[in-house]
Amino acid sequence: MQPETVLSGGRVVDGTGGPSRLADLVLRDGRISHIVPPGNARSTGRTIDVTGLVVAPGFVDMHAHSDLALLTDPAHEAKVCQGVTLEVLGQDGLGYAPVTDATVEPIREQIAAWNGTPDLDHSWRSVGAYLDLLDRGSPTNAAYLVPHGNVRMAVLGNEDRPPTDAELDRMRAMVARGMEEGAQGLSTGLTYTPGMYASDDEIVALLGPVRAAGGFYCPHHRNYGSRVVESYQECLDVARRAHVPLHLAHCHVNFPRNRGRAPEVLDAIDEATVRYGLDVTLDSYPYRASATYLAAPLPGWAQEGGTTATLARLRDPETRARILWEVENEGTDGNHGVPMDWSTLVVTGTADPALSWAVGRSIADLAAVSGEEPGRVYADLLVADELRSGCLLRVGNEENIRTIMRHSAHTAGSDGILVGDRPHPRGWGTFPHYLGHYVRELGLLSLEECVRHLSSRPAQRLGLSDRGVIQVGAHADLVVFDAETVAARATYENPRRTPVGIAHVLIGGEFTLRDGARTDRLPGRSVRRNRR
Repeated sequence: MQPETVLSGGRVVDGTGGPSRLADLVLRDGRISHIVPPGNARSTGRTIDVTGLVVAPGFVDMHAHSDLALLTDPAHEAKVCQGVTLEVLGQDGLGYAPVTDATVEPIREQIAAWNGTPDLDHSWRSVGAYLDLLDRGSPTNAAYLVPHGNVRMAVLGNEDRPPTDAELDRMRAMVARGMEEGAQGLSTGLTYTPGMYASDDEIVALLGPVRAAGGFYCPHHRNYGSRVVESYQECLDVARRAHVPLHLAHCHVNFPRNRGRAPEVLDAIDEATVRYGLDVTLDSYPYRASATYLAAPLPGWAQEGGTTATLARLRDPETRARILWEVENEGTDGNHGVPMDWSTLVVTGTADPALSWAVGRSIADLAAVSGEEPGRVYADLLVADELRSGCLLRVGNEENIRTIMRHSAHTAGSDGILVGDRPHPRGWGTFPHYLGHYVRELGLLSLEECVRHLSSRPAQRLGLSDRGVIQVGAHADLVVFDAETVAARATYENPRRTPVGIAHVLIGGEFTLRDGARTDRLPGRSVRRNRR
């Protein structure tokens, strides 16, 4: 039994988008038991004076890569210090469940640059078993998406071919089991292997069990560059055919050629909503650089068969030349059909410490220093680090970012990669950057509307009526911050700096952050679709 807690005198921004008001919140047994005018709360428990501060629902990170961090980093300051109380894992079609004895290691290798390779007993195999680990105690709550790439790899390996009818049935059964065990939906990574080998028909078929369980589809779609509008339209068409809600992951419109084209994407979403009644949401992070693993821009054919096969191709002179020709001149499926500008590709971390000289520098800069061609530098680094390096791609457009964040379907997703020597600052700064820069400094969103984007709207996508809002009976997942000072301090040079202006964070009424300092509490649990 928790002691009763009163948050006294705060400015309550309740997550609905409505006007804020002064009130006291009484928290009892993990939920909000009373909301009363300031000074009227009566309690025998503790009272925390939050006068002058905003009290809001805890923030929901709709696109997180904390899958292993939640198991290995009890402090998890990257997210707790931002006010995040719920993260959605299993993103981009690649994750840590479901796996088989044959796929657990290849998947760990493939996404080492997203999550590292901590010393963990990877004995779980199913979605349910993974979520059970989180239920032992976690820094944040967590929801999960069944990663399509895991399912495909378990049945077809890393082969570029369509499944047979029998194989498709096996894949559907895996998705169905994941949904039964609590997943919220299906994610795809259609610029990553093996997801890029799947047809839209395959995805529609695998969304059958998702529809039956009341889940949603979350694609990392096929092209953010040369075919960006068409690729978003393909996602809309897949969701319409499958009769499932759609959540567009990291909805950005990137590369210089697409400057000013965000309205075209948003118009397509609005048309699908009106014409077909499609239920669409999206997330974005407020930064111009994206982040992934350094091998991602390679063509799909060069990655078929997994890490060992890819490295063999990069070591073969003729095959390497073909790969680099496509990367530099044609634009690969891995780089969204856009020829590589080596000045935009920046190394964020290497698994081999001996290669740390490359961290924080673009491939173009490394080539200028070494006197080598950029393509050779890139390929040599991939081989030397066995494809485990991470990178930034500086290809975003601020105009598009601002346009997308104002859309009525928008939510926030950090896409935060938390490993590497110099990872993307979005992992530590997304939520305070929205509040400090885009709300207070630029006024692009009101505080009330921005909090709605960060809390109730994503909770609604997850089907959670008692989270993401401040109302009697709701979970006491809360963040208390100073609207006049809240700001991100993480930068590309110093990405692990925690924000300022966030005083308290609570999950189920327990403080995970108290007076700006991380507590030792682990009240987070899995949030499963089949446990309502």
